[in-house]
Amino acid sequence: MKKNKIQNITIAVIGIIIIVAIIAYNYSSEQTKQKGFQFGNDLAQIQQDVAELQIKFYSEKTKWNEEVITKEELLKYYEEHVGKFEDIISKYDKLSTPELFESSVKLFKISSETQLESDVEYIKWITTGDESAKIRSDTQIQEAYEYENLGLIEFQLAKAGIIEFDEADKFSPPDNVIKQKVIQISDNMKNKCDLEFKNKINEFDSDEIEIEWFNCFNEAEKWKKDHLP
Repeated sequence: MKKNKIQNITIAVIGIIIIVAIIAYNYSSEQTKQKGFQFGNDLAQIQQDVAELQIKFYSEKTKWNEEVITKEELLKYYEEHVGKFEDIISKYDKLSTPELFESSVKLFKISSETQLESDVEYIKWITTGDESAKIRSDTQIQEAYEYENLGLIEFQLAKAGIIEFDEADKFSPPDNVIKQKVIQISDNMKNKCDLEFKNKINEFDSDEIEIEWFNCFNEAEKWKKDHLP
């Protein structure tokens, strides 16, 4: 298993511990604390489900490498994996998320969605041997790590008491920390556009492909503008 994939699974597990501790930390009244603790448990369970699914995903590939299972059995499991992953991702929208934590939950969801996209490309590589699919998979798993890491940073800042609130109790993390991470993620998205649409000499094979690249690049710019503090 590649180092970045191991890191991504590890950060998800670490996140479970952080989330539960932080939610309880930020609520004062007993009733509100219980609601916050339940939300933290529910979110932690989703992150744990994602981590366990990813561990299983790569362990099945190891079984195939060791000829414990056939390629047909591996692909059958991967088909089931995609369905299970989609079900887990749908749970983010069912959370009773306090407004304070909406930004972090969104980042965790984007991370999981990006992990699923990576898995789909990985499956394509296993099925067809298309090396470009493997490259896209590796790029997307790194992006997923960045999204999840940014979500964890917001939780950690809350626990440390660094987060500031305006009069309407809106979430307002320190600009320099979030800005750096948002720019980094946006740059990764742009690099992904280059890998997908440019050829080996950094040019376009057709006008249509150049338009697709342009749209992809603009989406990355729009994401950055939407998320910059």
